[in-house]
Amino acid sequence: MLLTTAIDYTNGKPHIGHAYEKILTDVLARYQRLSGNPVFFLTGVDQHGQKVEQTAAKEGETPAAYVERITAGFLALWEKTGVHYDGWAATTDPRHKHCVQDILTDLKDKGELYKKAYSGFYSVRQEQFLTDRDRDEQGNFGPEWGEVVEIQEENWYFRLSAHTSWLQEFLEKNDAILPTFRKAELTNAIARNTSLDLCISRPKARMSWGIEIPFDPDYVTYVWFDALINYISFVGYGGKESTFPDFATTWQNVVHVIGKDIMVPAHGIYWYCMLHAMGFTDAQMPRLLVHGWWNIRGEKMSKSLGNIVDPNELADRFGTDALRYYLCRDIVIGRDSDFDVERLVMLFNTELANELGNLCNRALNMSQRFTAGVLHCYQPLQEEDHTLQQSLTDSHKNYRDAMENFDVAKALEALNRHVVNCNIYAERMKPWEMNKNPDNKERVATVLYHLAESVAHCAVMLSPVLPDAAAKLAAQIDLPGLLENKLPDLTWGMLPNGHTIQKPSPVFPRIVIEA
Repeated sequence: MLLTTAIDYTNGKPHIGHAYEKILTDVLARYQRLSGNPVFFLTGVDQHGQKVEQTAAKEGETPAAYVERITAGFLALWEKTGVHYDGWAATTDPRHKHCVQDILTDLKDKGELYKKAYSGFYSVRQEQFLTDRDRDEQGNFGPEWGEVVEIQEENWYFRLSAHTSWLQEFLEKNDAILPTFRKAELTNAIARNTSLDLCISRPKARMSWGIEIPFDPDYVTYVWFDALINYISFVGYGGKESTFPDFATTWQNVVHVIGKDIMVPAHGIYWYCMLHAMGFTDAQMPRLLVHGWWNIRGEKMSKSLGNIVDPNELADRFGTDALRYYLCRDIVIGRDSDFDVERLVMLFNTELANELGNLCNRALNMSQRFTAGVLHCYQPLQEEDHTLQQSLTDSHKNYRDAMENFDVAKALEALNRHVVNCNIYAERMKPWEMNKNPDNKERVATVLYHLAESVAHCAVMLSPVLPDAAAKLAAQIDLPGLLENKLPDLTWGMLPNGHTIQKPSPVFPRIVIEA
């Protein structure tokens, strides 16, 4: 599988939306590896465009120096939050530049590009030309477009309209948009824009920070046309760069993880049509996993409203585990969610510190106290033991079903359900009471074995979301290779009779906010 995120635009600091998208994709990539599937995770930064050029000038820097500084901030955040990618895409990379220029030349030779003069309105913020369809009911261009100027100039165009009929048919026949409710928005947008072509150049006289059009050096490439090509340039498309992976091997079962704001028109229309024009078959088209926004009290985060949430500050204040867990647990894929720091604390304290932490404490601490840390499962088992084993089987299935549908929140819900059942089992069995009677020695050991076995399975299932915490649990269970187990191979009995565990220490300390 090839998993990609939208590459981050280097015209500002990373915010919580950036962190969510990267952490989500990191979790999905780790899950695929846990399932025994090959996966390549590509992410990166989009470094060109008029906004970058303008901001760099305001900062008194060259565009190259500016994007290098901003990119360093993104790289540091992904390191801090445990986002481990296989490929890094930076659109100023010479290898990417060569790929973009080769594609432009090829499309021109195919008759897919043409040059014409145009007079119209241009959004500086979105770096695109507007039409009357972009006006509101009062005939004005809304605030989402920012500064709008009237421009008359000659540019190169991509024959987008030649591919929209194919795109409509492709979307009708394929479940390429996930979640599926997002598909209607895209098909409606295509129906409104079947006759429009895409301007893919900007005159150097107006903007020079971009990839030069190879057959017309007075122009640079439109930032979106350039940026979208990163999905194929950095995985070896064209086969000219030996430093990239083999394209035919890597471009398999492709999923682009993107925000809902860039599905239309960039990914859902431009990118699909670009790929079709390049000669990609229907079977080679990527799926789009479209996530929602993190809002603040129902309002979209924005610099102008001053409600941007800084993931660096959250990680420093609450820890990476709390940040990763909250972002994966408190949003339904495809929907918007309100960021709430109180829910971040509540979810971590309730589901991790209390529920899973309590299970670990009972399983490992009591094993140290009552069985000297040596685990045994004695036969015959009682009904409660079989019920707990069935709970784990159900948890495995529901967890995998959810993850296969990219629903990490639902997968964590399935994991938490088993943790709760484990604590209910402990309350019913009361090994701390049974241990007072020497005749219950074998029964106490069996109950504690079941709890410790559950901790081992929970560590494996938790590992895509919280790899560091899962590794600590594996170390306390004293199974160094625990997290190398593949989900399809997980069965009851990973802990052999006579296995000795280590002395436990808290993995999920409660978050305490000082008044």
